Amino acid sequence: MTDTTSDAVATLAQALGIIGRGPGRSRPLTRGEARDAFAALLAGTALDVQAGAFLLLMRYRGETAEELAGLVDAARVHIARARMARTTVGTAPDDGLRPALDWPSYAAGRTRGLPWYLLAARLLGEAGVPVLMHGDNDLQTGGVGALQGLSALGLSPAADLSEAADRLGREGFVYLPLAGLSPDLKRLLDLRSVLGLRSPVNTLVRHLNPLDAPATLIGVFHPNYLDSHAEASLLLDAGRWLGVVKGAGGEGERRPHKPVDLRLVEQGTSKVEHWPALLAAAPADSPDDPARLAALWRGEAEDAEGEATVIGTAAVALRIAGRASTPWAADALARSLWSHRRR
Repeated sequence: MTDTTSDAVATLAQALGIIGRGPGRSRPLTRGEARDAFAALLAGTALDVQAGAFLLLMRYRGETAEELAGLVDAARVHIARARMARTTVGTAPDDGLRPALDWPSYAAGRTRGLPWYLLAARLLGEAGVPVLMHGDNDLQTGGVGALQGLSALGLSPAADLSEAADRLGREGFVYLPLAGLSPDLKRLLDLRSVLGLRSPVNTLVRHLNPLDAPATLIGVFHPNYLDSHAEASLLLDAGRWLGVVKGAGGEGERRPHKPVDLRLVEQGTSKVEHWPALLAAAPADSPDDPARLAALWRGEAEDAEGEATVIGTAAVALRIAGRASTPWAADALARSLWSHRRR
């Protein structure tokens, strides 16, 4: 990353000149400009200083829906080209089962507790609603990450996208770390540790949908991202379903003691559904022991808060996946699935 005459350097310089000018002179990038700039970052041929400048400027300004769509365009093309390259050198193509639901898991907030959403995803997978979950919690500052939760449940992550696609048909629920999905995106996401802030990468990875699922469940921490994700989805994925919820620590997880506003994008239209609280009282503090996940699944322990979180989250996921037409029908179906789960 030292050739200052490369096309990537010129592309990033142009983008920085557009978004970095002072008040009244800068403007947002077009979708195409954002795509080209981020493609240059993913290629690894731009300068390190440009990567930091671009990510921090975008973070400071806040990306528009057009910009977010362009960033996602570049990331999706980058992942697709990497898959084709692996297939060319002898790796089998990803011909496994297509997931019904894409479930990104990239929370890193201090308010994150146990990853109950893993049980909800497992519940859907067992019920014939295959779920691909991809994510990264390496920079999480509190609670228990997805990989720790998987280990407690006796489950293993997939090594790459080909393995995830192959296992999906047999297991129904597969988790793929970002490092296995795209090392280059992982590299840019990890810049948070040196930049001191999240970047647009934390936002765009929630739209990757690497196995082309017809529906996506996104969790956010900041409420202003509820609408921005929905707006970007309308640009990116016409004809698909997307749901956005404000979840614990930013995960796609329903908090059972609070009402939930679900931003639901259905085949090109966007609306808000209001879901009632499932529990009356706020939860008491309890230890973040991953063993509680397995104990609840097997019916060896009672945990009203955990059980309500799993059922409520599964209901939201079922609604987004098109398996229920109303919040009440989704809640009823989720409770039935939980009662009849394989322990």
